[in-house]
Amino acid sequence: MSLGRVLVVGTMMSLGLGASAQNATPAVAPVIDTGTNSPAVLPGNGLAQHPFLYCGEWNYVNPQQTIWIIRDGKPAWSYSIPYDYVFDGKKDFEELGDCTLLSNGNVVFSSRRGASIVTPDKKVIWHLEARTGMELHSIQAIGLDHVFVAENGDPIRMLLINTKTNAVDSEVDIKAGDPTQPHPQLRRARMTAAGTILVAHMDDNRVTEYNNEGGVVWNYVTPSPWSAVRLANGNTLITGNAKGGIVEVNKKGEVVWRLDRSDLAGYKIGCIQEVARLANGDTVFSNWVPNDVKDPAQWPTTAQLIEVNPAKKVVWALREWTDPALGPASGFQMLDQPGHPENVPLHK
Repeated sequence: MSLGRVLVVGTMMSLGLGASAQNATPAVAPVIDTGTNSPAVLPGNGLAQHPFLYCGEWNYVNPQQTIWIIRDGKPAWSYSIPYDYVFDGKKDFEELGDCTLLSNGNVVFSSRRGASIVTPDKKVIWHLEARTGMELHSIQAIGLDHVFVAENGDPIRMLLINTKTNAVDSEVDIKAGDPTQPHPQLRRARMTAAGTILVAHMDDNRVTEYNNEGGVVWNYVTPSPWSAVRLANGNTLITGNAKGGIVEVNKKGEVVWRLDRSDLAGYKIGCIQEVARLANGDTVFSNWVPNDVKDPAQWPTTAQLIEVNPAKKVVWALREWTDPALGPASGFQMLDQPGHPENVPLHK
């Protein structure tokens, strides 16, 4: 079975990315305040509110794309890859869309053209290259020696891979809304504790849960979903990307909680991407570059992460574009939450 290009490697040099990527200091984008996208004074304690992992798509103003770990209000670790990328002789670009810190200190992440695992000392120990013309935007750790990846394409391939042996334990193929355009198909696919697969079909305006043979278990129609998270109570938390807000729906498809853009007075909202429900009941989401995304002068007054309580009051908002230059927000992980992110049982 063809996986694309799978590498089990010890350094960035094995990926052909060069040693400079491993130790590069991210460039700092210029801050030009041309408008107000969030209140001048934000609630909460800024970088010190939570320890968190952070990564983002399409920070094209920098030559490096960077994953950050923030602890005690300051950067504790970062890892960068080049923005420009040459694949099969053609120039392309990378995006950091999905990133997770594991209990052993390793970080799994997607980079559009592939997916990787990097150690705390910045050695890439596993890498999967997407097949020609396909894209990888979703990776989930299943235990410490498996990953679940979604490769956009025709069809979309859902692969459970043993990262020690590179054996494919299972594959589920599903149809995309538009098979000819891999890029907008999906950003998040997750294996649930029940062994099903939850997919936010961004290009097909639906969230669908599949069994391990690709059969539909559950379906919910919603505009341009970017992320869908199965909660402990069985409900599903869904983000609306560029068109909607956030909804929590039950198994019957009934909305039990909703956050609309109009609930966030004073905050300009672009693409709502990653979302997480915290142990205290609050909801955190990433706000990806509103206004004209082609003009980075519009970015610096944007709040990148926003936390609301169940009553929809903003209790924390983060706006940090310079020290450190976090860049646009896509994937994040709050590191003060209970449990380990890789603890999803394997179902064979």
